Amino acid sequence: MGNGIAHVFAQNGYNVQLIDVSEQALEKALATIGKNMDRMIAKEKINEAHKTAALDRLKTSTDMKSGVAHADLVVEAATENTDLKKKIFRDMDAHAPEGCILATNTSSISITQIAAETSRPDKVIGMHFMNPVPVMKLVEVIRGYATSDEVTNLVMDTSKKLGKVPTEVNDYPGFVANRILMPMINEAIISLHEGVAGVEEIDTVMKLGMAHPMGPLQLADFIGLDVCLSILKVMHDGFGNPKYAPCPLLVNMVTAGKLGIKSGEGFYKHTRGSKDLVVSENFRK
Repeated sequence: MGNGIAHVFAQNGYNVQLIDVSEQALEKALATIGKNMDRMIAKEKINEAHKTAALDRLKTSTDMKSGVAHADLVVEAATENTDLKKKIFRDMDAHAPEGCILATNTSSISITQIAAETSRPDKVIGMHFMNPVPVMKLVEVIRGYATSDEVTNLVMDTSKKLGKVPTEVNDYPGFVANRILMPMINEAIISLHEGVAGVEEIDTVMKLGMAHPMGPLQLADFIGLDVCLSILKVMHDGFGNPKYAPCPLLVNMVTAGKLGIKSGEGFYKHTRGSKDLVVSENFRK
């Protein structure tokens, strides 16, 4: 998500500092951004000059202090872990300029809870981009309890300048996108767990019957089963409602390291360079 967010900012004229924990991670991110821009060139959405200009606006750093020292807006896109995000926001708050807006790409964690770690809760906001960021239009803009109108309006306007469609929502677990999406994915996993139907059958019903571009189990693999589990836990803890309880099958798969595309196997087996969908051996009839 981080490299996708850096991509769209740089492509739309913003100077970007991409910060990560290692040079290797940054090199991988730049390579991914370059490949994604090459795809856009092939589709005649941008040209080589646009790509060169965008990459020239993109710098990298492994040092938080220098990386955010002159920022007007920082968008955090670390893994969906509350403690990690709180630490990052404490660090950003300590080193970013006083007027800098601190945004998080969290897909479920409370903006208010994150903002409480800083000395500027009025300038903390959610910018939940959809994956893949260069392609998907939606940005959920989430106001924390103390987020100011000025910051909200500025982030809404900035999202539009990125070519996105910002939608303002309030700070409740899962916000809108995942409060609706994750129970559907969880119910699909429960249906598989209870033997209602197989992997391909469940996905086919939702693709052909509900006109979804991909089935919920394939989508779960794409998102990452560990991310799905984290979001469901946030909603289950936040609402205290058993309808958000993660399916035991999902818990077991994550425990076993079957995380979807990122690990090479989830409900489907994923081979680099291949778009063929092959059901994981654990779910074949």
